[in-house]
Amino acid sequence: MKAEYINPFLESAKTVIEQMVMIRPSTGQLTVKEVKFVEKYVWIQIGMTGQVSGDIVFGLSEEVALKIISAMMGGFVITEIDEMGSSAIAELGNMISGNASTLLSNQGVHVDITPPVLMRSAEAAGFKAQKALTVPLIMEGIGELDIQVLIA
Repeated sequence: MKAEYINPFLESAKTVIEQMVMIRPSTGQLTVKEVKFVEKYVWIQIGMTGQVSGDIVFGLSEEVALKIISAMMGGFVITEIDEMGSSAIAELGNMISGNASTLLSNQGVHVDITPPVLMRSAEAAGFKAQKALTVPLIMEGIGELDIQVLIA
């Protein structure tokens, strides 16, 4: 697991969040931790294939997801994650991953990404706890978005 694989995702996430949510996130501490799916969280899973294979998983609390969706919808207050909200938050993960795959390509690492899979329940996700390179993005007034890189 190489730390350099997470940097394009961090750079991309900062840019996309700044454009879509109008907040420049700061970066928390990079760690290796066991990814444990918890309830009342939204998980966006993007697969990677090519020179690097594995998954990128974005994790955020439902409260943070609602704030991001509201910002993406022009400030309209969202109180529940419906089909449109789910689509919006999945697209955020897709845009971050798409831009990151371009950054990786520019570094000579060619990858393809899969469409985002949005998971709202730890059990339904069927995801086993495993170690991942993790870094939180801290958005003032909104909360945290965890970026977790699971490279095979």
